Amino acid sequence: MHEAPKPVEDGFPFGVETDSLADSMGLHLPNRSLYLVQGDVGGGKSLLAQRLTHGMLENGCKILVVTTELTTRGWIEQMESIGYGVTEALTEGRLIVFSRFGTIAQQVPDIDVTHVLSSPAVEEADVVVLDTASSILPPMTTQAERLAFVQRLREVVAPGRSILMTIDPAETAPETLHLLRSGAEVVLDMKTAMIGGEIKRNLVVTRFLRAAGPVQSSIGWRVEPSMGFIVDITAVS
Repeated sequence: MHEAPKPVEDGFPFGVETDSLADSMGLHLPNRSLYLVQGDVGGGKSLLAQRLTHGMLENGCKILVVTTELTTRGWIEQMESIGYGVTEALTEGRLIVFSRFGTIAQQVPDIDVTHVLSSPAVEEADVVVLDTASSILPPMTTQAERLAFVQRLREVVAPGRSILMTIDPAETAPETLHLLRSGAEVVLDMKTAMIGGEIKRNLVVTRFLRAAGPVQSSIGWRVEPSMGFIVDITAVS
């Protein structure tokens, strides 16, 4: 078995043979960075987070995933169902999955992002994926609290790792959302529209710093069972 390539110094490759997403979106994700994926319920932000997780694992990254919507088992089964097998990465210790609901369905109360970032597992990860982060943001009522939270995120990524956060704007205070968007190195907006009786999905690349390759401003996509994320080449601009 060939050895997986190591993450490059300036970022994390996420290209896979089954789609051309990396070719359309900068080839690798920058390190020491915050990635923000924003979208409404059903907009595809979790699917994109799963695709990016799959791609980075395939390229040798160590990933910590925290899911607030699925059990640990449910998240693994979801990945398998779209063709993103993770058994090998789990066995090798390159992937760790935490869930707010545990392995089966027992909710862990009063957990927020700051608790997650204090976990020893964060120290071992190249990238920490928080999906959906907006449901476990700490209480923040003042600008000082919001700035302190962003500073905590910066402390975590400073050694070279990155954090991917999916955000639902409906459950995030506008002031917090603005601060996160303005401070993130990568901002991806998931858009949907009904055209001709069909739902068209679009990934809008609002910001992408330190890209290693071309970055398209808008990427059409769909999801196929057992194939996962598919770039719609007729809708890339």
